[in-house]
Amino acid sequence: MQAIRHLIRILDGISDWVGRIGAWSVLAMMLVTVFEVVSRRVFNAPGIWAFETITMLFGFHFMIVAAYALLHRSIVSVDLLYEHLGPRAQALLSIVSYLVLFFPFVITVAVYGIGFTEYSWSMGETSNTAFAPPLYPFKAVIPVCFALLALQGLSETLKHLLVLIEGGDQPEAQHE
Repeated sequence: MQAIRHLIRILDGISDWVGRIGAWSVLAMMLVTVFEVVSRRVFNAPGIWAFETITMLFGFHFMIVAAYALLHRSIVSVDLLYEHLGPRAQALLSIVSYLVLFFPFVITVAVYGIGFTEYSWSMGETSNTAFAPPLYPFKAVIPVCFALLALQGLSETLKHLLVLIEGGDQPEAQHE
């Protein structure tokens, strides 16, 4: 059980670290937005690059902090049935949900995302706007995001497995 707990700590640490670093992208979005508003309103000189840059930064931010959100239970869930079950039944339902729904989806998107990213890099894909920034670095975030989600999903599944084996509280209490 110590090995499982150690693996959980490592996986949670990765998600926490990446999420905390990725959260700084909000600052970049804010700076670009303020720059664009000032240049547009004060100097009457809007940039062709600002809107697309903000959109790309938002996409990066949304995806790179997804595993962090899963770690800290910030992802929306519908708990109509779940909340009426005991801790072990909740753990079992969570494990089944991860195995049947979460992992197939996340792994599929990660695998297809790798091919999607490779294709984008191979052709040097750019946006079809006047600004035409390269898209391939941002497309590389797709498989990274879903790989991180898969790792965090493994951590969450292991936490629920410990609840099944040892009893006790829900996994939330184990990492917060």
